[in-house]
Amino acid sequence: MWCHRLSHLQSSLQDLLRGRVICWALQQPSFNSLFPLAVHWHHTASKYPNCAWQQHEDHFELQYANTVMRFDYVWLRDHCRSASCYNSKTHQRSLDTASVDLCIKPKTVRLDETTLFFTWPDGHVTRYDLDWLVQNSYEGQKQKVVQPRILWNAEIYQQAQVPSVDFQSFLETNEGLKNFLENFLLYGIAFVENVPPTQEHTEKLAERISLIRETIYGRMWYFTSDFSRGDTAYTKLALDRHTDTTYFQEPCGYNNYDRAVINTVPYDVVHRWYTAHRTLTIELRRPENEFWVKLKPGRVLFIDNWRVLHGRESFTGYRQLCGCYLTRDDVLNTARLLGLQA
Repeated sequence: MWCHRLSHLQSSLQDLLRGRVICWALQQPSFNSLFPLAVHWHHTASKYPNCAWQQHEDHFELQYANTVMRFDYVWLRDHCRSASCYNSKTHQRSLDTASVDLCIKPKTVRLDETTLFFTWPDGHVTRYDLDWLVQNSYEGQKQKVVQPRILWNAEIYQQAQVPSVDFQSFLETNEGLKNFLENFLLYGIAFVENVPPTQEHTEKLAERISLIRETIYGRMWYFTSDFSRGDTAYTKLALDRHTDTTYFQEPCGYNNYDRAVINTVPYDVVHRWYTAHRTLTIELRRPENEFWVKLKPGRVLFIDNWRVLHGRESFTGYRQLCGCYLTRDDVLNTARLLGLQA
């Protein structure tokens, strides 16, 4: 027994001198666990001194590019990019995720240059580039820079002196479009100036960044204060702070005017709802949280309905307005195509 332990220790120390073992787990000594061997960290060749990996019972741990990452073994099998598991042309899985053993573990793991090779119990081999793992790991995503968004009020926005984007620059150059989207993502609102005041040009402007969403109001809505739609927007009355289409299955946001009858909760919960509603309304109506702007022909305003509420004062005279709803996915996708982390 002692000879066996000493031989085991000698072998482990030799591994240590070769740079294969860098960590020992300290435990309370006992006769049955004398000189316990730690979990092994495996290092790459000296060409890649900042990479090491370790197999645990239920996950794989990787140190690379100043990031410590942990991967579930099922995740590693599920995300295999081999030809039999993933269609690189369609970027869709061929592997049935439900067929992966939830207790799967790799038989062997090896590293060749910057590619990890996992051999699974059925003999299938999964290859992962180290940089791909960094980019797609949970830990890597946490480090990813997202296009900045800020909380703002009227004073902050006015002091920032956010520039509008010219109509021609918006339509004809990626730089103009990117500048617009940077402002839109940062504040949730953005302006385009010098737009010919027609429905056709407004539609052309919208289509530059997104598909136009068809609604009960049509593809493009064009209205004045004639009450033609039975909606307060089609009058000269004031509109309190709100977002649109709250009565849709996929609404844009909150609208106090369009609330249905509250009949799905008991009376004691209803009172708590009214208390919360009062708190929210007070906050929304604080003057410092309101930014007033007078639209004029040729000026187009884009609003992120998930971030910014809008409204208007009552008015006299005659006013015509046109607009539309855009799909959020397409707006964000346009931003990503221009290199923004939307």
